This record gives sequence, structure tokens and C-alpha cells, in this order.
Amino acid sequence: MLHYHTVPVTPFQQNCSLLWCDQTLAAAVIDPGGDLDDILAEAQRLGLAFQQIWLTHAHIDHAGAAGEMAQRLGLPIVGPHPGDQFWIDALAQQSQMFGFPPARPFTPTRWLHDGDTVTLGHSTLQVRHCPGHTPGHVVFYAPEIRRAFVGDVLFAGSIGRTDFPQGDHAQLVASIRERLWPMGDDTVFIPGHGPESSFGRERRSNPFVGDRV
Repeated sequence: MLHYHTVPVTPFQQNCSLLWCDQTLAAAVIDPGGDLDDILAEAQRLGLAFQQIWLTHAHIDHAGAAGEMAQRLGLPIVGPHPGDQFWIDALAQQSQMFGFPPARPFTPTRWLHDGDTVTLGHSTLQVRHCPGHTPGHVVFYAPEIRRAFVGDVLFAGSIGRTDFPQGDHAQLVASIRERLWPMGDDTVFIPGHGPESSFGRERRSNPFVGDRV
């Protein structure tokens, strides 16, 4: 069975998720945007052994510490989709622009595409390409625990920004409705910022993508 623990990191309070298999304690970290020592301290407290870094997208608050973590621990970086290559190339510029520590450059060990899977211990998660916030944004869906790690695609009561380079509002709305809603109303999602919610709750009440919009 999978378990997860959320650690808010960076001045943007980005939800970095520690995900692990309870049988093997093999763990992945989703979106280590910064505050790497805090992430590693939480892993040690939980007795976890990181094996992979998974990225939903390459904005600085989600990917800023990925390169350093990969080098320090010898970990593969999995994701995002190749559409975010230009954001990875611009990490140094992003860190300077937003006052983050310098981001170590990296090349993903494995790019992800819609329909791919990732494996952690005895569990397999599905990958959905959900562009709009960024062109290469992906989402990780764990059907066995009915959880989706959606980065900045969807929030409780809101949706991701689309005013960054290569953002696309119509594409984002389509990603949510066509690729998230089919996961089921009872699926709880962990957004990149703020509290968890469920797809059913957002379908009923989200003013941007609810069924009444």
C-alpha cells in the first residue's frame, strides 16, 4: 500500500510530497522545489529510502532542488514531459527572478508521456499529460489509494495560472475535464499549493471548471 506525506517548501509553500510503499519503504519525492534539508529530515524521520525524484513540471518552486538532490543522493529524475524542456533550461533565470537559491541544472533521466506508468516498490502509478499551466505538465495517479498528485493543474476552488510563457487556458480546462475527471469523483488530489480536495467536490463547486461553468 502507498502512503504519502506533504512537506510545504520554498517561500511559495509548494506541496512537496513524499510517497512510499509500506512493504519496501522505497520512496519517491514529488516536486522537490527547495528546502532540501527539510525534505531529507522528514524522510529520515519516517525511515524512508528515496529511490526516485518525480517532477510534475519545471517551474522553480517545483523543480528548484531536483538537480542538487539528484546529485547528492545519486537519484534518477523522472519527468516531466519534454514540453517543459525550456523551463528546465531557464531554471537559473527563474531562481534569480524569484529570489531562490541557484538551481543546479539537470537533464531528466526519463521523460514522461501520457499513458506512461511509474513504479514504486510494489505499486504502479499512472501518468497523464495535462498541459495548460505549462506545456509539459504531468499528473501522477495512484488508483490503489484513489489519490492524484496534480501539481499546479487544479487547486481547491481554483485552477493553475496560464499567464506564464506557453500557458494556455483552454488547454488547461480541457486537461482537467478530459484527463482528471475520468479518474472519478471520489479521487482526492494533492495540489501544488494549498489544501487537498476531491475531483467530485471541484466538479460541483469550482468556479472555473465545475459542471455548471
